[in-house]
Amino acid sequence: MIEVLVVDDDARVARVNAAYVEKVPGFHVAAEAHNAAEALRQVEALPRLDLVLLDHYLPDETGLEVVQEMRRRGHQTDVIMVTAARDVSTVQAAMRHGALQYLVKPFNFAGLRAKLEAYAELRRTLDGGGEAEQADVDRIFGALSASSEPGLPKGHSPTTAELVRQSLMNAEGPLSAQEIADRTGVSRQTAQRYLKLLERTGRARLTLKYGDAGRPEHRYVWATRA
Repeated sequence: MIEVLVVDDDARVARVNAAYVEKVPGFHVAAEAHNAAEALRQVEALPRLDLVLLDHYLPDETGLEVVQEMRRRGHQTDVIMVTAARDVSTVQAAMRHGALQYLVKPFNFAGLRAKLEAYAELRRTLDGGGEAEQADVDRIFGALSASSEPGLPKGHSPTTAELVRQSLMNAEGPLSAQEIADRTGVSRQTAQRYLKLLERTGRARLTLKYGDAGRPEHRYVWATRA
């Protein structure tokens, strides 16, 4: 699990953001904080912390000052800024201080989910270690710059896309197009079309199941479970 600290000066907003985080497979909210001092205390106290979702406008210090202090104390915890601050100077400063992503308020669950899934993809890429070829470097920076919810191609239904996505996310292991069709009520051909779209956009990964004879069966797994 990726352990997350949610920091926002508004307790209600912090709760909403924390609930969003908990809905994304592979993520767990370790704690919440509502000011800079509390955030820094949590960074020091938590036995394990992977990611901070950090508001910029805090009552005692700015989010950027929190990042600076974290780095001064030797904490290299990853940071995603989640804030209403949209002036270019703040965005630029966040980049220079090492924020991996920047999500502007207001946003919906899909927007935050896309950032978290891109972060999870980044961690998977980096966990391999070793030396990086250009393709590996491109994949790392591609994860960092992953957009929010990608637009659906013409002829694709948002409702069907969500059905297929939820079925894949909630599955305990890889599923075939026929299994997705059985779970969602769409045809096998439709399920296959949406699964290929999820694969192309990096949200699902293709696996192959080899039988005794014939072509291997294509099975898909949600990217955060691969």
